[in-house]
Amino acid sequence: MHTVVVLALDGVVPFDLSAPIDTFGWARLPDGREAYRVRVCSPEPGGEVRAGAFTVRAPYGLQALAEADTIVLPGVAQPPEVLPPGVAEALREAAAHGTRIASICVGAFLFAATGLLDGLRATTHWIAAQDLAARYPRVTVDPNVLYVDNGQFLTSAGAAAALDMCLHMIRRDHGSAVAAHAARMSVMPLEREGGQAQFIVHELPPAPAGATLEPLLSWLEDHCAQDLTLDLIAEQAGMSSRTLHRRFREQTGTTPLQWLHRARVRRAQYLLETTAHPVERIAAQAGFGSPTAFRERFRRVVGTSPQGYRRSFQRSFQAGADAHPA
Repeated sequence: MHTVVVLALDGVVPFDLSAPIDTFGWARLPDGREAYRVRVCSPEPGGEVRAGAFTVRAPYGLQALAEADTIVLPGVAQPPEVLPPGVAEALREAAAHGTRIASICVGAFLFAATGLLDGLRATTHWIAAQDLAARYPRVTVDPNVLYVDNGQFLTSAGAAAALDMCLHMIRRDHGSAVAAHAARMSVMPLEREGGQAQFIVHELPPAPAGATLEPLLSWLEDHCAQDLTLDLIAEQAGMSSRTLHRRFREQTGTTPLQWLHRARVRRAQYLLETTAHPVERIAAQAGFGSPTAFRERFRRVVGTSPQGYRRSFQRSFQAGADAHPA
């Protein structure tokens, strides 16, 4: 089983600590088994660390990092310039053995302190981005995205972006069906693109995410196979195209048609994983005008061809189904 170890240092941000624990903990394989084993460690086994209004006792010490397939670094209230004894060494050793490491919010400061992010692009909460860039000039800090995936090393912005990054890793590991279940349990959209803009500065606060658009987003998911235009979507929403475009930007960080394209790709991923339908049929079922348009869009979003994606993910889905036949 894939082991995720969350490292809790003194002053850990409670949300940053709990988000990966719950998101990975909710992931289930097609046969119902847990997809991940989640552990929490601190510099000392059984050590207590402050976590805002309460303290946390982590059952594992730094030795747990050597057994991890993925390590998550939550943010801390006051990121130190020098990590506690043994932490940087344990993280660098884990990285040398190929362990995936991801930071949440200002956990990027802890990550950067190891030197592992030198020469790489990274992100953090937009309000801390300038400080991160000043403290670690060898890191290319991008304050305008939700998360950055460098392959082995990932960084995310604050709060809900942690969930986006965790769902992204689950999809990378087990495919969209497993990620979709974890997203539903998190009451989150399955995927907001990593390159999507953070909600940085608004003269007036935007409406809470999903407050006015959630019914429309559900309708788009259900009808994404249809030939939908911006005018039709605006009519369904009961607002002008201009108002729809503005509210979409405020609440999802993207446009209605871009969101629709992503929904169609998600539908296609699920069909590629769970059916033997030919690519041409899946293109139609997912709402693409032609197989060629489908292949081009799929490769642009997912980074591989539909057939390549099917080879990677249908095998694990089928293995789970065969292990527990209906």
